[in-house]
Amino acid sequence: MSRKALIEHRPLLAASLLAGIAYYILASEAAESVWLIGLKGAGVGLLALYALQRTSAINGAILTIALALSAAADMVLVINFEAGGALFFASHLLATALYLRNLRPETTPNQILCTAACVIAVPAIAWGLSLRGDIAAYSSALGIMAAAAWLSRFPRYRVGIGALLFVISDWLIFSRMGSIDLAPLPDLLVWPTYYAGQFMIATGVVQTLASERREAAQ
Repeated sequence: MSRKALIEHRPLLAASLLAGIAYYILASEAAESVWLIGLKGAGVGLLALYALQRTSAINGAILTIALALSAAADMVLVINFEAGGALFFASHLLATALYLRNLRPETTPNQILCTAACVIAVPAIAWGLSLRGDIAAYSSALGIMAAAAWLSRFPRYRVGIGALLFVISDWLIFSRMGSIDLAPLPDLLVWPTYYAGQFMIATGVVQTLASERREAAQ
């Protein structure tokens, strides 16, 4: 889809992309202010509105609320790290519920092994980077969410990879807490990997649900 077509037919997606890119550029130039915090929340907040507009029923509602919680977490995180983390934790629980409601009818042994590795590796690496038990506990929910996304019937190369990008973004954040110095990667990549992951998750799930709704209406 061209840029013009995106703006004409998916204005909320276009606005979300603009907000996400603008925040990345401006965040490195200015101290966090009310308007910058609002811009940060707008990136995923507009994805939540996009999901609300283009989906229906329980699956659509779960996706919309999960994205809305993430948008709220993006803003709250600037003010209170623990409160923002709690909102993200709730978002992961909802996303996991969505994926478990929509599991693939069949999975291969390799896929099962990969998802099991994800459940174990995500909190283990998070603990290794941060050396904090609360971060490892939070990351257990993150890892289960990513594993469930990979097992869901939604497109793996959008939703599954989007969830893994979310994991990478959080790992980069956690690296700032421990003794492993990954600078300058966290400053450069935390927001792009997070936002790209959320964008891929939102569009991948919405595309699947909207397509099914159109088919059911025919």
